[in-house]
Amino acid sequence: MSRVAIVTDSASDLPPEATAAAGIEVVPLVVSFGSQTFKAGVELSTAEFWRRMTAPDAPFPTTAASAPGDFKATYERLFAAGADAIVSVHVAGTLSGTIKSAEIARGMLANRDIRIVDSGSASMGQGILAQIGAEMAARGATADEIAATLEARKADLDLYVALDTLAYLKKGGRISGAQAAIGTLLSVKPIITIRGGLVHTADKPRTRGKARERVLELLTQRPIERLAVLYGPPADGEAFRREAIQRLAGKLDPGRVSIQPIGPSVGPHVGPGCVGGVVLYAR
Repeated sequence: MSRVAIVTDSASDLPPEATAAAGIEVVPLVVSFGSQTFKAGVELSTAEFWRRMTAPDAPFPTTAASAPGDFKATYERLFAAGADAIVSVHVAGTLSGTIKSAEIARGMLANRDIRIVDSGSASMGQGILAQIGAEMAARGATADEIAATLEARKADLDLYVALDTLAYLKKGGRISGAQAAIGTLLSVKPIITIRGGLVHTADKPRTRGKARERVLELLTQRPIERLAVLYGPPADGEAFRREAIQRLAGKLDPGRVSIQPIGPSVGPHVGPGCVGGVVLYAR
């Protein structure tokens, strides 16, 4: 029976304990605060990122894709450890150059079986796919079966996050200045989603309370297989998770509702105070 290793990148926002338990390898993106540069999750923890992000007069953090060499080293290490194939699941190529780095690394190892999956999403949108891949690998599925399943399940994913402001998406170049200006002028708490690998505004409630309620409505509009609650401090992610579990009472095992703060690779684009989640709808 073949052994398939699962790789993702730090934009997945998978917590270290989850990747360790599932055997998922994470290649870090780069995060910079002014002249200081860190590998996300390796040299900069999620807690330290948010401490820096919310510090008075902190420089605006920027992100950069993982280098091809980082992927090559990870792939080579996994093959040396006994992997027969690798399925590598990454942040949407429309949002980051990370998947291009993975493809370059695959080209350097042309005689190896490496399947690269563009999640079309970010944060736990790709994280959930990586988890599904790891679960399938543990059951003995082949690389073909895993890659095909992940490509198919992308259609069942949705991401909805309520932001305090669109300013961070504008600074990170993910939306236009005009889009951000409209949100500011209207004093809305925008809810973002990802469609076709691009960030879109799903709704524009006027208050935090209405935004939270609307996100819960959007996330629970169809039968759910699993839900990952996401938040950026100081938002109360635990309270949001309790609300989601209450709303889904009798419909979803609370054990299928995870929670994690958004990490250093995605946090610079959404900013503090955001809350929402990624849902995998049932088939």
